[in-house]
Amino acid sequence: MPEPIAAARNVSKIFDTKVALDDVSAQVFPGDIIGVLGKNGAGKTTLLETMLGFSPPTKGSTSVFGESSMQLSATAKARIGFVPQQDELLGVLDGKQLLAIVAAFHAHWDRAFVGRLVAEWGVPLDRRISTLSVGERQKLAVLSSLGHHPDLLVLDEPVASLDPIARRQFLHELFAIAESTSRAVLFSSHIVSDLERAANRVWIVKDGRLHWQGEIDALKESVVRLQIRARKPLPPDLGVPNALATRVEGLVAQATVAKWEPAATDTLARRLDAAVDIEPLGLEEIFLELHR
Repeated sequence: MPEPIAAARNVSKIFDTKVALDDVSAQVFPGDIIGVLGKNGAGKTTLLETMLGFSPPTKGSTSVFGESSMQLSATAKARIGFVPQQDELLGVLDGKQLLAIVAAFHAHWDRAFVGRLVAEWGVPLDRRISTLSVGERQKLAVLSSLGHHPDLLVLDEPVASLDPIARRQFLHELFAIAESTSRAVLFSSHIVSDLERAANRVWIVKDGRLHWQGEIDALKESVVRLQIRARKPLPPDLGVPNALATRVEGLVAQATVAKWEPAATDTLARRLDAAVDIEPLGLEEIFLELHR
């Protein structure tokens, strides 16, 4: 097992009386593209910013490249690319000036690579940033995080303001990054379809806790919907272990279940004297069920 690029160990973050993170432990390994999914206010942004050392955890510890996130060396910082949810671009500059300033901080800034993306994404570099649309500013912010080919790329809602074509182009670049087994991407998004397309792993944050972390395929295999059709009226409590949600209407019922074992299907069918069919779910359906 390789060493993690970034890690959180039993991290809690409390603002006044609000618990934003509650005993979160997670790791980011080389080759990971991790999508962070959660409702507004669930703790996604706090988790990303705490892992990068922008604010100290109330409890626990975080690290990046083996160093404490709160004491990162200049070398470690140079290996990180970050795009916040709200860009912090200097409005008085134009895009060309901004990218020149960012490039000056990186010895290995790839001008050819950035130039290609500018052309493909249609980013206007000759206009003052304060006059750009929200989507154009977001493209520029992403460009400024990619030009030095960071080993850890962290993005907070990076496609929220992009049109479908721009989103597809951006996700294509994430796939290219994933081809390198030494780099990793950690990004939050409320667009589940994009996250499902780009990520190979998912963290689901709910009420400040990491409700699920692992491969997306494993999550889909673990959470299923049971369609139940019985010969006689079903009881209100189906007694299905690990049920996330159940709906019973006379002879028919649905149950969304986590950690379902296919071998349990026949046992449940005999106990309820019913036919039980297993229905696979997409990531968005699973997310909605987890938040009922």
